[in-house]
Amino acid sequence: MDLRRLRYFVAVAEARSVGKAAERLRMAQPPLSVHIRKLEAEIGAPLFHRGTRGMDLTEAGQALLARASEALALAADGIEAARAVAAGKRGRLSVGYMFVLANAVLPRLIPELRRSIPGVDLDFVDLSASTREARLLDRSVTVALCMPAIHHPEIQVARIGAQRFMLALPNRSPLARLGAVPMARLQGRPLVALPPPERDPASSAVAALLRRHQIVMPIASRVETAYSAMSLVLAGEGLAILPACAKLGAPRGIAFRPLQDVADSIDIAVCWRRDSQSPLIPKFLKCAEKIVARL
Repeated sequence: MDLRRLRYFVAVAEARSVGKAAERLRMAQPPLSVHIRKLEAEIGAPLFHRGTRGMDLTEAGQALLARASEALALAADGIEAARAVAAGKRGRLSVGYMFVLANAVLPRLIPELRRSIPGVDLDFVDLSASTREARLLDRSVTVALCMPAIHHPEIQVARIGAQRFMLALPNRSPLARLGAVPMARLQGRPLVALPPPERDPASSAVAALLRRHQIVMPIASRVETAYSAMSLVLAGEGLAILPACAKLGAPRGIAFRPLQDVADSIDIAVCWRRDSQSPLIPKFLKCAEKIVARL
């Protein structure tokens, strides 16, 4: 049973006349009568009492009318919902984010998103260096705030900002007394490191920084998040070279100091699947660019 035939039935029931319903529907009367007869044949029962004063619904017709009206209303609502989702006015957006960006970005980004796309349901998913790529590829998240960018042939990247590297160290360390730490003072000290880039470990920005200054820092531990790195630093396991925004989530006892004569930074990126057709991604990207520009 198609919706068009239900719409014809409702029009006849409301007008109590095939002729008047045909005028309202802007169609000829004979085809409309054919559709009504086919509907009755499909149901297996008459839907109208046909008399000189008009067409009255039978009990079967009355039962169908209420449900037909509901079906037509639901169909119309479904069409509007589909149009709203296609236009990015409704739907669901699952946002992945890395901890290092959480405190710096989310308190400003979430209100901005709710203002910009108020009809969209938002989910937020904490990502780590080892889960971020997989969560995008299996569509667990629609879009991800990453640092650094993901390098994968199926993932699209938009770089929206950068954060300068700083040294995270215990505030009881003698180095914490310095306004800026010379790179030479890092020689031989243990490093608490984050995982290198998934597909090109040699492209690690921290590793490149140390190579350029000919500094060797033995890896004491590799951890998944900046917070874990700071916890090990606090425990005396080593030092960490982290983006400046990590200090917003630093536990008590951790100090951040700039590295002397070092302007190296790490990219902040928005990442999503190349084959994604979500109209919410450009809206998210615009909001994220606006917020990150203020960092």
